[in-house]
Amino acid sequence: MFGKRGNDSGKRVEAIRTPIPALVTAPTPAPSLAPTPAHAAAMIEPGSRPTINPQHVAATMREKGDGYYTTKAQVFSALIDTIDLSQLSRMEADAAREEIRDIVNDIIAIKNFAMSISEQEELLDDICNDVLGYGPLEPLLARDDIADIMVNGARKTYIEVDGKVQETGIRFRDNQQLLNICQRIVSQVGRRVDESSPICDARLPDGSRVNVIAPPLAIDGAVLTIRKFRRDKLTLDQLVRLGAISPHGAEVLQIIGRVRCNVIISGGTGSGKTTLLNCLTRYIDANERIITCEDSAELQLQQPHVVRLETRPPNLEGEGEVTMRDLVKNCLRMRPERIIVGEVRGPEVFDLLQAMNTGHDGSMGTIHSNSPRECLNRIEAMIAMGGFTLPPKTVREIIVGSVDIIIQAARLRDGSRRITHITEVVGMEGDVIITQDLLTYDIKGEDAQGRIVGEHISTGIGRPAFWDRARYYNEERRLAAALDAMEKRVQA
Repeated sequence: MFGKRGNDSGKRVEAIRTPIPALVTAPTPAPSLAPTPAHAAAMIEPGSRPTINPQHVAATMREKGDGYYTTKAQVFSALIDTIDLSQLSRMEADAAREEIRDIVNDIIAIKNFAMSISEQEELLDDICNDVLGYGPLEPLLARDDIADIMVNGARKTYIEVDGKVQETGIRFRDNQQLLNICQRIVSQVGRRVDESSPICDARLPDGSRVNVIAPPLAIDGAVLTIRKFRRDKLTLDQLVRLGAISPHGAEVLQIIGRVRCNVIISGGTGSGKTTLLNCLTRYIDANERIITCEDSAELQLQQPHVVRLETRPPNLEGEGEVTMRDLVKNCLRMRPERIIVGEVRGPEVFDLLQAMNTGHDGSMGTIHSNSPRECLNRIEAMIAMGGFTLPPKTVREIIVGSVDIIIQAARLRDGSRRITHITEVVGMEGDVIITQDLLTYDIKGEDAQGRIVGEHISTGIGRPAFWDRARYYNEERRLAAALDAMEKRVQA
């Protein structure tokens, strides 16, 4: 792009930049450190994320002074005046990063900034991230130990690590830079965020969930929230090692996924519902046709025959919206064997229940609630939200005929995540839905470090309601062995 590399550095410099005198003019007011929309269109897609300097990842946790950002603004302005962004977009990410580093080094030398080697390296990485990626967010996205990134305006950025929220030294040049980065993220999935459409749900290329709320709704600047996905996807075995479920409880969950039980995963915000849903889908047979419906595509199923559907918000004229209910209803015409709804929030729950009890066994979904019993109440409430005028008893009969298992996930006060209940929906007595717990989590106390201490215990149910289904899939012996082992462990 910028010309061929060669031994004559002087010739290479001439090939890749505008004349040097243009770089030594009097400093202009600090610009927003994000490309304009025209620049952004010419830049490299962040999906092919270049390598991040590990030392710079640690340096981002430190607060930098105003002098650093003033210097960075001047160097960034000179860089944008120097390079050809249209040609930059045709380069590989790592090659473009190397070229930019070379140019920035020359700019620093020409302007004679007094910087240490470590400060210069930080500046190089920051500017490369501004041009090629998501700016100050890049070092945080490179860390696999971060669960959430919360940007509250240009000056405040928080992260969640090990269940605890902590402030970082990350800041943006101004609110316009932050908004530009938000626009770049959501444009990757064909959505927009601005004053006319200030709320947007989107995703990163790796599936991480993104929410943006922009001014004028956000008073102190755009608010960006990213629920990061791990690079190495969690499995049930890893959940066992983390203490989220006991080994025998994990065995029961494997069988539940294998024998096509209809499952609702219940839990609060950040309790790990989507992670658990991903874990359960690993035990679906490879020859099954699965259709997923989500507001923003997060599920990452490993089976070969998967159809992924995503809702669409209305356009500027208020038209063209495709709701979750539209997707679930359309699924029934797509010859699904399993329907998986990423998150059930409204009247689409009725269509999901209808699918569950009309030949689509093994369907799954997640619901926000704090207990299995409350989950059932929320299902009733969401059906009522859809305007259905069915008698309460009829609604409960539909629920009983559709839902087999409710798995409750919780985020405890020490930040750890646990599966607290595996509950069966058994039937009805009069107008009341009857449930029984197969497994519960018993909190014993806390250790010296303030971590919750507890254990998963069996409730002694030796023959669960889905026993016949397990026998149909030749899993009854494995189920019996897991239940017996849980009960013996409790008795011991």
